[in-house]
Amino acid sequence: MEQQLDQFCTRFMQLFSEHKPMVVVTMTDCRGSAPQNVGARMIVGADEIYFGTVGGGKIEAHCLKLAREYLQKPKDFQPKSFTWNLQRDIGMSCGGEVTMFFELYTPQSTWKLAVFGAGHVSQELTRILLKLDCDLTVIDSRSEWLSQLPAETARFKKIQTDSMASLVDTLSPETFVCLMTMGHAFDLPILKRALELNHFPFLGVIGSAAKRNRLEKELREQGYSGEMNFYCPLGEDFGSNAPVEIALSMTAQLLRERDKKASHA
Repeated sequence: MEQQLDQFCTRFMQLFSEHKPMVVVTMTDCRGSAPQNVGARMIVGADEIYFGTVGGGKIEAHCLKLAREYLQKPKDFQPKSFTWNLQRDIGMSCGGEVTMFFELYTPQSTWKLAVFGAGHVSQELTRILLKLDCDLTVIDSRSEWLSQLPAETARFKKIQTDSMASLVDTLSPETFVCLMTMGHAFDLPILKRALELNHFPFLGVIGSAAKRNRLEKELREQGYSGEMNFYCPLGEDFGSNAPVEIALSMTAQLLRERDKKASHA
C-alpha cells in the first residue's frame, strides 16, 4: 500500500506540474464484498485513465462517467463523496457498499512570458522569474548563452533559432513579451511583428529613451503605421545599471502590469 501511495503521489505531481485537468477518485469506505480495497485510487483525465484503478468493470465505468462529467463542467463541481450499493445502484453481483470520494483539479490560468535574448540581464531575469508561478520561454540565436541558463523544466523552455522574429507568431496572445537581444538591429524585426499582431498584454524593449526614438523612427520607415504600444525603457525607476538590479526592476514592472490587467479582467 505504501508503494502504491508513493506511485500515486509521483504521478499526481507530474500531472499537476504539467497543468493537466484531472479527477482523483478514492475509495474511502467499503462494507461487504467489493472489487478493491479501501484506499484504492485512480486519476482520470478527459480521454484516459492516468493512474490506478478502483475495481474495474461496472464500478470503474460508473466512476469514469461521473469524473468526466465534472471535467466537462468544472465550475459546477465541489469535492464530494458518493455511497453506492454495488448490486442495487451499479448492477454488480457483489452485495457490498462502497464510498467514493471525487476531487477535481483544473489548471489555473498561468502567467506566460517570453524573453528574446539570453544575455547578462536575461540571465538574471530568468533566474528571478523561475521562482514565480509562470511559464517562461527564452529565445536566442546564441547557444552558448542559452546553455548558461538553468535546465529546462515543464514550465521553462529554451529555444535556439537564427530567426527569432519568426517565433513571435507561435506565442500565445496572453504572453508578456520582453526584448533584450544582442542589439537594436535584432530587436527591431521582433518588435515590428509583435506590434503588427497587436494582442500581447505586455511588450517591452530594454534600452533608453533615445533607443525608443530610434526604434519608432525605423518602424515608420519600414511601413509600420500603427500605435507604438510598447515599453522602452523597461523596468521601474530604481536601482543601478547592474544586471541583477535591472532584472529586479523589470520583474517589479512585469508583476505590476500583470496584477493591473488581472484586476480589469
